[in-house]
Amino acid sequence: MNPNTDPDVIIIGAGGGGAVVAKELGELGIKVTVLEAGPWYGNKKWINPNQERGETNSTDFGDLDINLFRQQHTKHEHTMNDIETGRFRWGPADRRRPQWYRNIPKNGLIWQSTGVGGTTQHYWANSPRAYSSAIDQVWPISYKELIPYYEKVEATLPVREAPTTSKEALFYYGAKKAGWPKIDTKDPTTPGYRPQPNAILAPNDSLMDSNYSLEELSKKEGCTLCGHCVNGCPHGPSVEQVAKRSTNVSYIPLALKTNNVDIRPNTYTTKVLTEEDTKEGLRAAGVQFRNTWTGETGELYAKVIVMAAGCIETPRLWLNSNLPDNSWVGRGMTHHYWDWITGIFDDKDVKNILGEEKINPFTGQTSGGRFDYPGLGCIQVSGMSPGLFASLAFGVSGSSYDYASKPNLTDPWEQRGRVVGQDLIEWMSNYQNTLSILILTDDQPHKQNGVSVDPHLQDEHGPIPIVRYTPSKADKEKRDKLAKISAKILRKAGAKKILRTDWPSHFFAHMESNMRMGYVVDQNCEAYQVKRLFIADNSSHYNGIGGPNPTLTTQALATRTAEKLAKKYFG
Repeated sequence: MNPNTDPDVIIIGAGGGGAVVAKELGELGIKVTVLEAGPWYGNKKWINPNQERGETNSTDFGDLDINLFRQQHTKHEHTMNDIETGRFRWGPADRRRPQWYRNIPKNGLIWQSTGVGGTTQHYWANSPRAYSSAIDQVWPISYKELIPYYEKVEATLPVREAPTTSKEALFYYGAKKAGWPKIDTKDPTTPGYRPQPNAILAPNDSLMDSNYSLEELSKKEGCTLCGHCVNGCPHGPSVEQVAKRSTNVSYIPLALKTNNVDIRPNTYTTKVLTEEDTKEGLRAAGVQFRNTWTGETGELYAKVIVMAAGCIETPRLWLNSNLPDNSWVGRGMTHHYWDWITGIFDDKDVKNILGEEKINPFTGQTSGGRFDYPGLGCIQVSGMSPGLFASLAFGVSGSSYDYASKPNLTDPWEQRGRVVGQDLIEWMSNYQNTLSILILTDDQPHKQNGVSVDPHLQDEHGPIPIVRYTPSKADKEKRDKLAKISAKILRKAGAKKILRTDWPSHFFAHMESNMRMGYVVDQNCEAYQVKRLFIADNSSHYNGIGGPNPTLTTQALATRTAEKLAKKYFG
């Protein structure tokens, strides 16, 4: 498409939802421009995306370059995931400049990325469906209506059961010994454990063939099970065949292949423009944007606008655009009220169960096994690279130091909160024989939780967002129940010591439901108060979908939204 003409549709954000809408609309012949605030890695128009401005836009599938992609996805923890200076931070492409500021509570952390691919650049690729009990007779649409869109996304990415490595085998062993059944369904309704459905290609066919070097294997199609997925996956023969299916290697290439999609990185949308129409009333007409390298501003117009900037930037943009007042804009946010539990194991016990002395939790896909409990949430075995493991297990806690707390003899863990000194040395020296479990709670929307804008502080893009979250008593009870289930699984698997990190309630990643369907948008995700304005990110979810990772549901809903949008406004 000609980048100098106004498109049919403008999409704000090239992450988990925006890239999906772009691909779906492009395949229908609709002209789309995607505005993304961050950089584009693996594209020949930005050889040095963190040092130089590069070009303005890309419309050509041929611009994607696997050699550049590999250079820029190093898997080094600090290079990729440092929240202040990493390539996957929330901030401008120019890493010499500070990250973009958000006002969050003390000890808070928001784990989000800018750039083409959005936060899916560092996601774990876990792609379970929502629990039907969280959708049916709760959302304005039924779970049955979502299933064909789930199936389409699962086939497109694709999504498959994760292979079993040592950490999954030990997790399954503990879950079975704890009395839980293995379940074999994409739509669980009762508790049980199962392999994680992941948007990661099946293991490389030549993985065990000693005739290939690690370098040669990394250039073949398929997962190498080398771990460190959260720091970026550079494995594959081409960008569109990279093993971990972030949207920058899955939906973005498909969108470009339509020849109907123009993607502009380093372009921060600052305002949604509206106009009055005699038939429709107030409707979206265009956007104002700012180039993050030069500071230049501009306007672009379209027949339809899709907001897919995420649960902080989408409500912020609504509020900074002076769109109609709605008391639920930015409100009702959930984020799965996380927690993290880790066990230490003896070599001999691991050997008896696995046949080898070390778990080596960093190998394999980041999370290859899960336990579902509709009504409470879910847990998933998790294996991180050393620095991230240390940060998540020992660096972030809502409790005090363990040594300063009185032990509660009824707790199924020996330690809770921060560990330091000799305790920390013990935990870190046993890193290879630790097993960690991530808890995702089915927290419910409450109006006091969410995003507003600061009446006094602004950055270059307008009033900054303020993020607030306080869990309810019921949310805390659910998390505690899941923590006890996790501890029992670890103990049954043979853990000699268990630490509950007790994450603070302000550790954000799975943010959802603060531009809720039925409150801010209708069942097709079009804003009630502004026609031709759609939302296609996690914020349109009615709730936290029961606890499962939200990306697949966002992508299924984005596929449906694109279909409804096209039918209504483009026939």
